[in-house]
Amino acid sequence: MSAAETALPESPAAPRPAHRDANVLRWLAAYTASLIGDSVYFVALSWSAQKVAGPAEVGLVMAAGAFPRALLMLGGGVAADRFGVRRIVLGSDAVRCILILAVAAGVAVTAPAVWILVVLALAFGAVDALFVPAVGALPPRITTADQLTRVTGMRTLSMRVSQISGPPLGGLAMGLGGAPAAFAVAGVLFALSLPLLLTVRLRPVEVPDVGDAADVRSEAPAAGSAWQDLLGGLRYLRRHPLIGPLIAVIAISELGLTGILNVGMILLNGERGWGPSGYGWIIGGFGAGATVGVVLLTVAGRLPRAGPALAGTLLVGCAGAATIALVPTLPLAVAVAATVGLAMGICGTLANALVQTAADPAYLGRVTSVVMLTSVGLAPMSYPLVGAAIGVWGSAPVFAGCGVFGSVGVVIALGCGAVRTAELPRSPKV
Repeated sequence: MSAAETALPESPAAPRPAHRDANVLRWLAAYTASLIGDSVYFVALSWSAQKVAGPAEVGLVMAAGAFPRALLMLGGGVAADRFGVRRIVLGSDAVRCILILAVAAGVAVTAPAVWILVVLALAFGAVDALFVPAVGALPPRITTADQLTRVTGMRTLSMRVSQISGPPLGGLAMGLGGAPAAFAVAGVLFALSLPLLLTVRLRPVEVPDVGDAADVRSEAPAAGSAWQDLLGGLRYLRRHPLIGPLIAVIAISELGLTGILNVGMILLNGERGWGPSGYGWIIGGFGAGATVGVVLLTVAGRLPRAGPALAGTLLVGCAGAATIALVPTLPLAVAVAATVGLAMGICGTLANALVQTAADPAYLGRVTSVVMLTSVGLAPMSYPLVGAAIGVWGSAPVFAGCGVFGSVGVVIALGCGAVRTAELPRSPKV
């Protein structure tokens, strides 16, 4: 953690709730602008590739950014802990802004060749590997531990807003001004996030007691090379009685459910003849349910018995995912998808809030990088497996098998005493 960060002014002793805290709201506005910029960038990249390349090349362009992001994500966590999350967030966001605006200017004077798009995707993915862990480690630095559930919920709502608003905005820009306009809009959104991030104040993190984890936290990380920092972070996760099992739960649930929700749903709709509109209704139901779950937690601020609640909602989500391929009608499938979304919205928010409240501030970047790697790195690996399995056995058995696999996370959660007894901090009496 850099000295410049620790010297930043602390917030008042009796802080406002997160949704009334101007510091948190500035961060939320910056994060939302950045996420919408991400969505617009991906629209611009995919449509630009589609205009100048065949299907294979389009796949290459779209996959190019995923490789450096996955390969360098853990290194991004090390960088955030070594140089400070503030410095890495601002620097990487500025580089993304300059990169996208430069490409916008370039494709305005010449056609966006495939090689330019591949280089852009590779560079953007590499910078994203720095940005994602650092921005994910910010919430514990801008609020108190008792408000982390709210902030995590607000962050998830921001992601939903970007998923809803970003693609239409990117499509509109493409329609009006082509690839240069779409890339320019993405760059401007990144630029808007920078002054907001500059005004965000950081604070020391309050880490509540989680039993044996106190022994882990008491060991200050020794100074060393980046490789030693990475190994130290992985050892910290392995030894931590709460964070290690929680990350295992997150990874297993992502591997079990992400593939059937993203690839399986498309193939299921094809089997049932519900078509693109049916797919839209099902995914919309899932998104609506997840949003409701996140809003409920954001408003409540805290859920008692967080560990058992996490396991229970994960079980509901896995059961729903396992049975959705068995329901006979589209309206019932939409209802099941909404239930799965509600359960997973609560489960995911609780898991991330518990991880961030338990993590030692010195390891926040590395902890966040591992959590993000499970979703943006490992989870997509299930896509081809799910598609191939459905091609051989059909949707129902694969959905059921993936639901059962995801339920292994429930077994881990209930079998771990630290997770079973995990609680989120209470708000102090003012």
